[in-house]
Amino acid sequence: MTNQDTAVEASPTARTSQAYILLLFFIPPLLWSANFIIGRAVRNDISPVTLTFARWLIALMVILPFALPHMRRDFHRYLTYGGRIIAVSLSGVVAFSLLVYFGLHHTSGTNALLLNSCIPVLIVLFGAIFFGNRISGKQVLGLLISCIGVLIIIFRGDVGALAQQSFNSGDLLLLAAMASFAFYTLWLRKIPGDIDRMGLLGVQIIVTLVAVLPIWLIEQSGAEPTANWTWTTAAAVLFLGIFPSFLSYLFYGKCIEAIGAARAGLSIHFIPVFGVGLSLIFLGETLHLFHLAGIVAILAGVTLANSGSNLP
Repeated sequence: MTNQDTAVEASPTARTSQAYILLLFFIPPLLWSANFIIGRAVRNDISPVTLTFARWLIALMVILPFALPHMRRDFHRYLTYGGRIIAVSLSGVVAFSLLVYFGLHHTSGTNALLLNSCIPVLIVLFGAIFFGNRISGKQVLGLLISCIGVLIIIFRGDVGALAQQSFNSGDLLLLAAMASFAFYTLWLRKIPGDIDRMGLLGVQIIVTLVAVLPIWLIEQSGAEPTANWTWTTAAAVLFLGIFPSFLSYLFYGKCIEAIGAARAGLSIHFIPVFGVGLSLIFLGETLHLFHLAGIVAILAGVTLANSGSNLP
C-alpha cells in the first residue's frame, strides 16, 4: 500500500473528526444564546432559584439513563478527584446559573451579551495568572478582533454607544457569573479525560441539585409564589433543562477535552452571532450591515486565535 493510498483512506476519518470538533464548537453557544433569551423572557414568571432547580432537575432526568452506567464505572475516580468535581459543579453550574438568572432580572439583554463576551478573555487571563499558561501575540490579536466583532453586533455599529452604556448591580452579578464560568472551563480541563464526560456531567448535576435544594426550600417557605406555571413557562423550563443544560454542557466538556480550554472558550464569542440569528427567525428583526461586519470580525478573530499551537 502506498503513502498516497494511506492518505486517501485516512481522509474520511480526518473529515469526520473535523466535523465532530465543529459540532462541539458551535452547538453550545447556539443553545446558550437561547438560554439568555428565554431566561430574560420568563424572568417575571419564575424566580431565579426555582428556574435553576427545575432546569437542572429536568436535565438530571434526561441524562441519568445514559450516564448511570458510566457513573457506576467511574465512581472510584470521582472520589479521587472529588474536590475538582465539586469545584467545577459549584462554579460552572450552580454559581453561573444563579448569577445569570438573578442578573437578568436587573439588566438588559444587551449588557448580558456584552459581559458574556468577557469569558474567553477571562479564560486566557486566569489561565496565565493561576495556571501558568502562555499565549502568543497572534492569539491575543485574534481574541481582540473577535471582541471587536462582538461589540459591533451589540452596539449596532455605533462605537459611541459604548461610552453611553450604563451598568448596575445586575451587571456585576453577570460579571461574577462569567468569572465563575471561566474557572469552570479551566478546572474542567484538569479532570482526566479517561473519566467519561457523560457520567461526569451527571455527577455535576447531582452536586448542583444538592447545593440548590436548601435555597429552593427556603424560598418555597415564603409567602410569595415563586413561579407562575403556564404552558409557556413549563415549555421554557423543559427546553432549558434539555438543551442549554444537558446537551450544551456535554458538548462543551467534550470540546475542552478535544481542543483545550482556551480554544473551547473562544466558541462563546459566537453567542451574540447566534443571538442575531435567533432574533431574525423568531422576532422578525432585519439583518443589517453591522451584523455582517461583526460576524466577519468574530470569525476572523477566532480563526486567528486558533492558528497557534500553544493554547492550553
